[in-house]
Amino acid sequence: MKLLAHFFQRSWAGRLILGLLTLFLIACLTIVFAGLADNPHQADLAVVLGNKVFPDGTPSLQLKARLDQTVTLYRQGYFKQILVSGAHGKEGYDEPVAMRHYLESNGVPHDAIFEDNEGSNTWHTAQNTAQFLKAHHLTSVLVISQYYHMPRCRLAFSKFGIEPLYTSHAPFWCLRDFYSVPREVIGYAAYTLRIVSSHIR
Repeated sequence: MKLLAHFFQRSWAGRLILGLLTLFLIACLTIVFAGLADNPHQADLAVVLGNKVFPDGTPSLQLKARLDQTVTLYRQGYFKQILVSGAHGKEGYDEPVAMRHYLESNGVPHDAIFEDNEGSNTWHTAQNTAQFLKAHHLTSVLVISQYYHMPRCRLAFSKFGIEPLYTSHAPFWCLRDFYSVPREVIGYAAYTLRIVSSHIR
């Protein structure tokens, strides 16, 4: 333990590693607080991002929480149309189909739901949403996902010119968040580099 403390205190490499770890921790906390800072507002369209679906078509707990939040906001009149975005998961089940079935079973009308079957990641969902808005002459969007996912959603949706953009996170937490939050730091950085590089070309 003393050797380790000496390494971090006296070695330039140790101080560099400690500094990088500190910056990464700050980035994680920033993702958390930014993700929790919702701004729900009436919008033309709600966009619900997909998540794991089990082989029998049952949404994972994370996805169920997103859909439950969607139902709650729909009943409160925040939006009249919903775009469920996802793709075929590893289990082979179509995420948007499962999401539609869940919403309909909870009272959302069939004709209020639209499916994006090419939403394999956040970037594609944002891109497809922009195309959907243009095709249906809509503008404002309310995004629904997990709290840690919101900063990257805002970044991607803004890239495709979607505004005004509002967010509402699903009230769900689990131990996996300790993995998901650091992963989002890396994902956010990757999206930022992608956007910057697209402007340079």
